[in-house]
Amino acid sequence: MLALWCPDWPAVAAAMAANVPAHLPAAVFAANRVVACSAVARAAGVRRGMRRRDAQSRCPELLVFGTDEGRDARLFEPVAAAVEELVVGVEVVRPGLVAVPVTGAAGYFGGEPELAELLLDQVSSRAGVECQIGIADGLFAATLAAHRSMLVEPGSTAGFLAPLGIHELDEPDTERADLVDLLRRLGLRTLGAFAALTERDVVSRFGSEGLLVHRLARGLSERPPYRRKPPPELSITKELDPPLERIDAAAFVAKTLAETFHAGLAAHGLACTRLGIYAITENGEELSRVWRCAEPLTPQGIADRVRWQFEGWLRSGGPTSGVSVLRLVPEETVEGRSLQLGLWRGGSPGLEDEHADKANRALVRVQGLLGPDSVFTAVLDGGRGPAERVRLVPWGDQRALESPAETPWPARLPRPSPATVFDRARPARVLDRRGVDVEVRRRRQLTAPPKTVVLGGEPRQVLEWAGPWHVSGRWSSSAGDWSRIQVLLAGEPELALLLTRTADENPQWTVEGVYD
Repeated sequence: MLALWCPDWPAVAAAMAANVPAHLPAAVFAANRVVACSAVARAAGVRRGMRRRDAQSRCPELLVFGTDEGRDARLFEPVAAAVEELVVGVEVVRPGLVAVPVTGAAGYFGGEPELAELLLDQVSSRAGVECQIGIADGLFAATLAAHRSMLVEPGSTAGFLAPLGIHELDEPDTERADLVDLLRRLGLRTLGAFAALTERDVVSRFGSEGLLVHRLARGLSERPPYRRKPPPELSITKELDPPLERIDAAAFVAKTLAETFHAGLAAHGLACTRLGIYAITENGEELSRVWRCAEPLTPQGIADRVRWQFEGWLRSGGPTSGVSVLRLVPEETVEGRSLQLGLWRGGSPGLEDEHADKANRALVRVQGLLGPDSVFTAVLDGGRGPAERVRLVPWGDQRALESPAETPWPARLPRPSPATVFDRARPARVLDRRGVDVEVRRRRQLTAPPKTVVLGGEPRQVLEWAGPWHVSGRWSSSAGDWSRIQVLLAGEPELALLLTRTADENPQWTVEGVYD
């Protein structure tokens, strides 16, 4: 297998999308930590996993970008297309990495070194990006060889892997961090040490997940060859009228097709690990791409890859017209029960599973009638204020945390949070016992204790109050400084409010939220 790897691809793609020159340091952050950085930033001391503050202290001119998987996949399509011009059987593993069967191509071009050199020149001239190539037995070993620009001789893969650190098993798009950490604490520091264990011992201690990574450490493929041919009816074809010409429409179609495609595989006890995406445009152009995945694809994973591929096709200037036919094909399948318990929800569907399926179908139906942005679920994220802590995610999208709640948040509002948070702040007046407006001093203290709050022209007496909590502009998502107080107002019934006062040219009190 030949692996073609573009180093630091998320950072490279972010810089390309923003038209940032390559000589400027750039880094991509998720949850305030570096997930990828350019070679220039790395030379200045920036490393993966580093906090944003530490990274910017080492490299003050560092350009900061957020994660965007769609952007990464869209800009990687020209790279995959450039490789496909020379060899067939190109499979996109993830944005930044493609895999190619090497035997036929190497024989045609005169050998593996010649093929590697041709591909390096091809990607550099056609796509304008730098890449590295590795060849070894199996995708895992080929990827590690690409990180080192090595061509491993056939049959020598186990020896190549043996001295490498056990951390190499923790690849992107896999959830092996806990297993790798456990292996390290057990004293298994290298892949060779782990490979020396017997399969029986590995399965008894680490289960099926341990057996999979044990095969990788030994230089074998992730799974033994699966000889069962997927039934033809598992492929799904959809004629699109009107043709797809917009990314948002493609995303919605992808989500609907992914559910049907995944359900068909599950009914046969299968899960997909290589997804073929084929399209035909109005002008008869045929587009195709195969995505390879380390883990069996979930409905969300299928929808993501279809959406990413459409972004790549539609924005790279490939098709001259809209896509009229879309076909999903399971190029490779594995037994769903043994590799993905979540596919079967731990056993026979119970009452809760049935209700969940009905709710999911109902919400997807609503999205079909009103659009993909008509149904949202809330994700409790990190932040300093109640509005920052709740993020709405469209139904079916990944509910990933962007800002971990356990991270220290200076000037964070103490619990409990208000039950109702207004989209638009409502004006209010806070008065002291003399009827004078209460303000916030420069030393972040109130000019006088609040005695009355006027809401919509109606004054209400303050029974209790707490605060203020001051938030600096450097800690908030909006410019300027502002302060919060909590008040309990007399009346029938009593009313507890969260009030906010800005420190701009026209400071005023507003009602940010209401407590139950």
